[in-house]
This record gives sequence, C-alpha cells and structure tokens, in this order.
Amino acid sequence: MKETRGLLKSLVVCGVALAMVSTLVAQTANETVAKVVRIKGGVRYKAGNNDWMPLKGGDIVKPGTLIQTAPDSFVDFGLGSGSTPVAGQTIPNEGLSFQPNVEQNIVRLWGNTLLSIDKLTATQTGADEVTETQLDLKAGHIFGMVKKMSAGSKYEVKIPNGVAGIRGTVYDITAEGVIKVLSGSVVLAYVGPNGVVTQVILGMQEFDARTGVLSQLPIDIKDGLDRTVRDLTTILTLPPTTFTPDRTIIYVSPH
Repeated sequence: MKETRGLLKSLVVCGVALAMVSTLVAQTANETVAKVVRIKGGVRYKAGNNDWMPLKGGDIVKPGTLIQTAPDSFVDFGLGSGSTPVAGQTIPNEGLSFQPNVEQNIVRLWGNTLLSIDKLTATQTGADEVTETQLDLKAGHIFGMVKKMSAGSKYEVKIPNGVAGIRGTVYDITAEGVIKVLSGSVVLAYVGPNGVVTQVILGMQEFDARTGVLSQLPIDIKDGLDRTVRDLTTILTLPPTTFTPDRTIIYVSPH
C-alpha cells in the first residue's frame, strides 16, 4: 500500500514537472514577422479588414497579411528570426538599417501573385529553435530558399488544391500545383481524381499536380532557378540597407 501511494505521489510530481516544462516551452514561443528586403514594381498589402496599402522596402509584415504583386513586379521577404529592424548608425535622419541573416529563410513573390502569410513563429527550446511557417499561395508563383530546420520545425505552403511541406529546400511553386525542387525535398498532399494523393519531390525533380507527372528538372529550368538563387544570395552579402522613417503629419478633419 505504501509502495502504491509512493508510486502515485511520484507520478503526480512527474506530471507537475512536465506541465511546468511544457508551460516554460510554450512561453518561449514568439510570433515573428516578414521583412521586405527588395521590391520591384507595384506591390500592395492588406491586413485584416483594412484597405489595401502600397508595400515599400523595409516594411514589416505580420502574420495575417495578404500580399499582391502587379504584373512584371516582384518582392523579396526575409522570414522569421532576424526580420525585425535594428537601430542604425548615428545619422542625421535617425534611420533604421536592415540586413537579412545568412541563415534566414527568403521567399520571392513573382508578378500576378496573391499570397497570405498565415503563421510565423519561433520557439526556443533551450537546445534548438523550433519554427513554424505557413504560407497560403492563392494565385501566382513563388520561389523560396529554406535553411536547414530543426526536427520539430514546419514550413508549409498551401495551394488551392493541397499543401506542400518543405524541408531545407530551394523550391519553386505555382498555385496550380507545379512544383520544382532544386535541392532538398517537398512533400505535396493534394486532391487528385480519386481522392487525396501524396507525392514526394526531391532535388532536381519537377511535379505537376494537374497531370500527376513527376520528371527530372530540365536543364534550362535548373539554370533559371540557379540564377534566382544567385540573385537572392546577393541580398545576404550586401551592406545593411538604411530606411528613413516617414514623419509626415497628416491632419484629418473630425467631421
């Protein structure tokens, strides 16, 4: 009987300890943001029920934001940790400087793209950082470079017909379900003619969910993806970019 009570007491203590650990881990979960590191052409964003607003270089975008690019435009985002602005050097206009971290995830929205950033979080577990990224590609075409992630991390891109899970990957995805992988791997779960289908796309492979065809990446497509990688990599090696805060005062009539 004493042994039973001792065992129950031990289990209760262990349960309390586990609950405390879980609470501590949960407390370290932080919402992160996306940062505009380069922009070309017309790009706008919308948060919640607010009106559309033009997107500019240096803007911070929080989860729950919808981004839309015009034809012949693109925008590059640094995602997650390292995306917040830091105090710049002592300069007259008190600007803010920003440089993406070399370990940071980068995503490019090409022209005629509509993307929602649904979730960006980072949890410090003590031994590692667990991140969760959820993007919703409603229309158009994106390209991404994803760093090596911890075992518990997730990076997902939703498309109208499914969802793609990405691991340490250079990828290219369209809303129609055409996926090109330069390195790493993508697992796509999508609705096919006979129900839900799961397809693994490895480095140097291309998959078209419309036809169900998996093939080797053509050389010309590979070369194009390589050029985009080199273009995005230059962002990580440029000096910090300085942005000047807009201090314009606009008077609005109360009537």
